[in-house]
Amino acid sequence: MTKFDLAVIGSGPGGFAATMRAVDFGKNVCLIEAGHIGGTGIMNGPLTSKTMWELSVDYSIAAAVDRGYRASGLQVDYGMVKKTVIAAAKTKQYQMLSQIETFSPKGNDSGSITYKRGFAKFLDRNTLQIDGENGTETIEAEYIIIATGSRPRELAELPVDQKQIFDSDGLLNLDKFPERMMILGSGIIGCEFAAIFSNFGQTEVHLLDRTHRVIPFEDDDVSDFVSNNLEKNGVIIHHTATLRTVKKEKDHLEVVLDYDDGHSQVVEVDILLVSIGRDANTIGLGLENVAIKPNVKGYLHINEECAIGTFNNCNIFAAGDVTGQKALYGVAEEQGRFIVEAIFGASTYRLDYSYMPTLMFFKPELASVGANEKSLREKKIPYKAAYYSNELVNRAIAMRSTNGFVKIIVSNDGSDKILGMRAAGPQASAFIVSIAYLINSNIRLHDVLQSIHPHPSVTEGIQECIRIFYNQSIYKPKAFPSLIKVTEWNPE
Repeated sequence: MTKFDLAVIGSGPGGFAATMRAVDFGKNVCLIEAGHIGGTGIMNGPLTSKTMWELSVDYSIAAAVDRGYRASGLQVDYGMVKKTVIAAAKTKQYQMLSQIETFSPKGNDSGSITYKRGFAKFLDRNTLQIDGENGTETIEAEYIIIATGSRPRELAELPVDQKQIFDSDGLLNLDKFPERMMILGSGIIGCEFAAIFSNFGQTEVHLLDRTHRVIPFEDDDVSDFVSNNLEKNGVIIHHTATLRTVKKEKDHLEVVLDYDDGHSQVVEVDILLVSIGRDANTIGLGLENVAIKPNVKGYLHINEECAIGTFNNCNIFAAGDVTGQKALYGVAEEQGRFIVEAIFGASTYRLDYSYMPTLMFFKPELASVGANEKSLREKKIPYKAAYYSNELVNRAIAMRSTNGFVKIIVSNDGSDKILGMRAAGPQASAFIVSIAYLINSNIRLHDVLQSIHPHPSVTEGIQECIRIFYNQSIYKPKAFPSLIKVTEWNPE
């Protein structure tokens, strides 16, 4: 039986990061993957969907007629879009495979990766059975990390066939843009695909929202901003609607919707995309052989060191979506690195999931970090919030892309601690990191005023938003009440 210092089940962001960090420590690692190298993070998740989003944004800009130019004969072919998306995924996959080969056991006595394709199953706490293309084998490892990710959640009454009824894994099976589609679920993934297909302008997009607002976990002003822009982009949002039935016809689907006010509507579409969340991949791992039982939601319970059990008495860890923490690429990656550092004695910090930045690729892109107003009110934490529109930011004006804002939330206890930020518009996904750094560094708001932003830059909106708290902004709320807003809240 081959023995390893570490075995990693799953090559997604958490598993691959853990593998490479273990190589840094000179450890011999067995990396096991049942599907695509890179997992969902590469082939059926962030990389492919964001590649498609980027292409859709390029197309929508090329199709615009309000910038002084007009592209003639503009066409888009889903087959070519799909080919480009897959090429992007393969670029990253071959980078990963090249690195795996570079650190293969051949010529690497200290720090190596043995890559095995197949399904892994626990036989005991140190032994895994791998069922692969060439049969079954058994390996032994001192430590094991479960990083098997997640899969699209299913509806028992609405089985996915990837022909008329799709989940996010199956959209690349399409050969052409559907004329009409309905998206079931108005969370981040559902809204992202609504933005993508409406950007291309080839599809009538219906978005089913069971509540009064899309992305309901966000503040109402942010949710309204997203839904208003989707509707401007042509998306038909069915608020307070639930799906009653879907009738399959030969060349279309008949969808019956029931609304909170009592009326119903029948909508004819070509495809339906089920986007109601994701479930952890724990089936078939043999967890019963190591006395591990997922919680009621199907996730693996981990402690502060990401160990399943007590760190000092445990050799099995978990990273990524299977842990039930925020289902973000960066979270999985950080967990994978953190686990290896904790195992091999180099951990110098604790994971804090409170300030993990989140990117949402709508139209325009939206970024968030830290608390929002809803969460602070639930916890009865006093706060102040300032909102500054991109319509006042010179760089956004020059880009002819003023649809966006910066919203910063700080404590209202005299300390002016930065609690959170929401931003939308050009480059929001890039500059949210600066606020995440300030939050993690526990820097007070007033100290940030000393920084000077280059001109013209989109981040000048951040600078002005901070100045609002001290009545120092160049443009004043009194002059622009719809573009600059200040709120203050204290518990009763």
